[in-house]
Amino acid sequence: MSENILKFSMNRCTTVERMDDNTLRSVSRLSDTFTCASAEIVARLPDLEILTARAQFHHEWLKPPDLEDILRKLPGMRIGPGMLKIIKGLVGEKDESRQIGYMVEECCQAIIISLTKDILAQAPESEEQKLEFFSGMVRENIRLYNRCAAFAPGSRLVEGTGPPQ
Repeated sequence: MSENILKFSMNRCTTVERMDDNTLRSVSRLSDTFTCASAEIVARLPDLEILTARAQFHHEWLKPPDLEDILRKLPGMRIGPGMLKIIKGLVGEKDESRQIGYMVEECCQAIIISLTKDILAQAPESEEQKLEFFSGMVRENIRLYNRCAAFAPGSRLVEGTGPPQ
């Protein structure tokens, strides 16, 4: 039996928890064959202003060299329209910094999605009405596109809806 040297596994998980009536914490974790990292943001409701940002890379050689500088710039940023451009501007285009940008973006997107759960509970009972209800949600808020499996490309819920420009 030969050894397969091309083994790789990856797990990503992003969670949101309500710390109190006015504060949400979102944590994004990445664990793969080469990386073990986490990013955390704490945001204040209702304006979704980031209060604190932290990140940890368990393998020092994977840690972006400017990680502390990036994290210092996040408090005060609002989660909402334009945030992806702001995050990209803070993180930059360097390969070693892209992972932290993606993880911070995941934290922000998870907070947005967590705030839509009350709307999701209003979905109609019939399957056809549900399809129209959820498709309408994505058309009204294109940032939901590809944010979860239900709104991923190829899903019936996003037929006729394209990625955000």
